Amino acid sequence: MCFFDQHRFQCGDWKWGHFRQHCNREYRTGETCGMKLIMQTVPVNQKCKLCEKIDTKQRRRAAEVERILRWKREGGKFIASIDRSLDIVKTLEKEINDLGYEKQRRLQAI
Repeated sequence: MCFFDQHRFQCGDWKWGHFRQHCNREYRTGETCGMKLIMQTVPVNQKCKLCEKIDTKQRRRAAEVERILRWKREGGKFIASIDRSLDIVKTLEKEINDLGYEKQRRLQAI
């Protein structure tokens, strides 16, 4: 039952911070007993890494969709590019969904 800081992000996700204090079970210097307790919660005014990855992929997906719409407005001369961009959009949607499931799994594991 050693004590650590907890960093809480805007989205509600968290991560362990620095080690703060030994419990009475562990006497060796530099070692912890393996059971973590929170000494203090430090609010962090930014998004977690998963949310940043999701936002990045959503921006990239929006850019691809905009390119597809622009190419369709210009006529049918960019068919191969449109097909490739549609594949990229499908891949990005799958990655966004996977990251969303991972985020939900982490929040439920608390």
